[in-house]
This record gives sequence, C-alpha cells and structure tokens, in this order.
Amino acid sequence: MKTLAVVLGLCLAASAQAQTEKKPVTLRSVLLDQLHSTHDKKNWYVDADTAVANLTAEQSNWTDGKGNHSVGQLVNHLVFWNRQSLANFKGETPEKFGGNNDETFTKFDSKQWKATVQALDEVLTQLEKLVELADDKSLEKWAPTLANIGAHNAYHIGQIVFVRREQGSWDAEKGVK
Repeated sequence: MKTLAVVLGLCLAASAQAQTEKKPVTLRSVLLDQLHSTHDKKNWYVDADTAVANLTAEQSNWTDGKGNHSVGQLVNHLVFWNRQSLANFKGETPEKFGGNNDETFTKFDSKQWKATVQALDEVLTQLEKLVELADDKSLEKWAPTLANIGAHNAYHIGQIVFVRREQGSWDAEKGVK
C-alpha cells in the first residue's frame, strides 16, 4: 500500500511539473501566435473569423455613407494582400497589381460574400502552414513581413468590428462592447 501511495505521489508530481513546463518561445511560435490571433484564436482583440461571423451578403456591403469601406471591401483587401505575401513567400508570381490600393477594396462583389470569407480563411490558414513548415533561415528572412501582416490584419479587423458596430450587426459579447 505504501508503494502504491509513493508511485501515485510521484505520478502526480510528474504530471504537475509537466503541466507547468511551457514550451520555449521561438520565432516560429511567436509568428504563429500572431497569425492565429488575427485569424481564428481569441486573444487581446477580435480575430477575423469572429469579426465576419454571421454577417449576411447584404450587411457585408453596407457603408456609412461617409467614405468608409464596407466589411466586404475590407475583407477583400485582406484577401488580396495576404495572397500577395503568400505568393512572394512561396516564390510564386503574385496576382497582377497596378499600384492602386483602392482597387483592392473596390473590387468586392457582395454576391461573392461567402466565397470571399472562405478565401480569407484559406489564405490565413496557408500562411500559418507556411510558417509551421518553414526552415529557420526562411522564418528569419520572412519574420519582419509576417509581423507586419499580423499588424495589418489586426488593423483592418478592428475596422470591420467598427463598421459592424456602426451598422448595428455586432454582438458585443464577441469581444468589443
């Protein structure tokens, strides 16, 4: 009986130690954390998945009439620039871009809302997979751009939430009251 108690005690101690040990922070883990926090993991701010959830095509096209972009335009812009970066990282030819950033917003078609949301999820997932599988040299090279991608995504996701609040389609329980 004493032996069983000792073994159980050692198992509990080992389990407790394993739970308190954290994986070391690496460049890869920091970049993945940042990418996920702007895609699909709740963190300090609303992620993209939450920001666009339960929005209709009609709502995605709404603007305040003051020159601000619609949610759909913002999502379209994010899809475009994340795809551009992904193509560059992969050594592929990115989509043609004439240099007018306004076009990355205005090419949105609300009839394609569901496809646009799916495209955002896909490109963000592909960026995460790229970081997961990249060698250390590539990660070091890409890190500044990846950090800016995270900041850029967070900025526009904040705009999406703002537009939804103005529109009255935002659920404050999702993170921004």
